[in-house]
Amino acid sequence: MKCLKKFVFLGIIIAIVAVVCLGFGYQKSPEPNVYYEVYLKDKSLGVIASKDELDDYINTNGSYYKNKYGVNEVYSPTDLQVKKITTYNDKVSSVRDVYKQISKDSNFTIKGYEFKIKKQTTNDDGSEEASEKTIYVLDKKVFKKAIEALIETFVGKDRYEAYLDDNQVKIETTGENIENVYIDEDITFKETNISVNEKIYTDADELARYLLYGNDYNTSEYTVSAGDTIENVAFNNQISPEELLLSNSTLTSTTNLLYPGQKLTIAETNPQISVVEETYVVEDIESKYTTEERYDDTMVVGQDKVIQEGENGMDRVSQMERKINGTIVYVDPKGKESLKDPVTKIIVKGSKVIPDVGSTTSWGWPTDSGWTLSSGYVWRTSPINGKRELHGGLDISGTGYGSNIYATNNGRVIEAGYHYSYGNHVIINHNNGYYTLYGHMSRIAVKVGDVVSRGQVIGYVGMTGAATGPHVHYEIWKGCEYCRINPMSVY
Repeated sequence: MKCLKKFVFLGIIIAIVAVVCLGFGYQKSPEPNVYYEVYLKDKSLGVIASKDELDDYINTNGSYYKNKYGVNEVYSPTDLQVKKITTYNDKVSSVRDVYKQISKDSNFTIKGYEFKIKKQTTNDDGSEEASEKTIYVLDKKVFKKAIEALIETFVGKDRYEAYLDDNQVKIETTGENIENVYIDEDITFKETNISVNEKIYTDADELARYLLYGNDYNTSEYTVSAGDTIENVAFNNQISPEELLLSNSTLTSTTNLLYPGQKLTIAETNPQISVVEETYVVEDIESKYTTEERYDDTMVVGQDKVIQEGENGMDRVSQMERKINGTIVYVDPKGKESLKDPVTKIIVKGSKVIPDVGSTTSWGWPTDSGWTLSSGYVWRTSPINGKRELHGGLDISGTGYGSNIYATNNGRVIEAGYHYSYGNHVIINHNNGYYTLYGHMSRIAVKVGDVVSRGQVIGYVGMTGAATGPHVHYEIWKGCEYCRINPMSVY
């Protein structure tokens, strides 16, 4: 019996030992850890335990940007990546250390809106070129208000509101009504994270100022003197009358009277977008009287006598006008009603010819009828070099490329050739104190020394030299060579 008990006890001991041994032989493997590796510009900043913890830390420590922009959340940089990893390594970086590295090497972001302004321009060679401008705003309402302010600047607040409310005054005799107002550029937007290092607009007035003047908003003060008008103040300060009106809210029209001592702001606009206004206009316009010339061979050419004074008539004209940023760029005539017939001016002119001497009172026109005046004798931003400068003549399209260019008075050709700016050009000395210049010809039809008469073909419309399209650049000089005057002053 004792032997049996010993046997049973020994069996139990063996069984326990076997179980223990088996337990050690089949020990369970450890589980890998789930962590997050942080990358900035493809450079690893370390491994952290929680992505949410990093986001909370960034937001908590972004109080400066919260106060600056009035937002509740600050976000990680756009070039920050957080990738989930599994590893048996249980060593992790502190969120604080990772944050310090991010602060040193990149910029945090806030929620806002990215507006892209896309513009298509046509080059001199006819090719199309696309450009794009990006503007960041905290609230898309800021952009909308800024656009509205810009439109009101060029169109007028009251006129624009009447157009939007369909409350424009009906045209009974004369007047104008806006048919359409729009932005010429393609504008798109999206909500996105914006780097705090970018210019982020939070104020509509500030954005409107940028859209109107660009980054270079420089102003000066002008004190009005006796006899000053809107036109001569603008001209003397190398800006347009429209630019002067935009910079001075108290001035509403070029007919405003100025008083000595009045302070005016001089600022050159540089609109970043194009406000297009299409307006139906009915107005009474003087119809220029015609001039009838009669000849007397007892009088020398240049001796003229008026026997009947001319008198302008009056026409009621309706037309569609297209303006870009307040400047008329296209006119589409719709109708004309004669209110008063003009009276013809009759001039008796001497016909006794001294061939190379021109008249001082009677001038011809350098192109055929149907011409378009694309630029006058004005201060403007040059389409060639982008600088503000006096355009010292008239740009006249004629009737298209290759059409005739005529001498506007008798005279002698003193220059006929190529100039880097004027291209193929002709200069005529009229031997009466006046000179004329005709530029950008496709081909010259005279040579130096030729005596030409008024109405004689001297060349053909082209776009040689510094020109952006086919036209003749026409100048009149008085008293000396290159002493430019406004050509329209002799007509």
